[in-house]
Amino acid sequence: MKWTEVQEIGIQLADAHPDVDPTKVNFVDLMNWVLALPEFDDDAKHCGERILEGIQQAWIDELS
Repeated sequence: MKWTEVQEIGIQLADAHPDVDPTKVNFVDLMNWVLALPEFDDDAKHCGERILEGIQQAWIDELS
């Protein structure tokens, strides 16, 4: 997975952290959790606030 695959990342995070409210996760933790996903393979330098906002929203959407 790459940073641009926000929907898939959101799904993976929902599965990996089922007891976490994504609205309460700070962006530093969110980025580290994405980097720790087994299927994730991209450079941390390619990540920005906009991408993290998209991932957070995808995670929220996955739970609703």
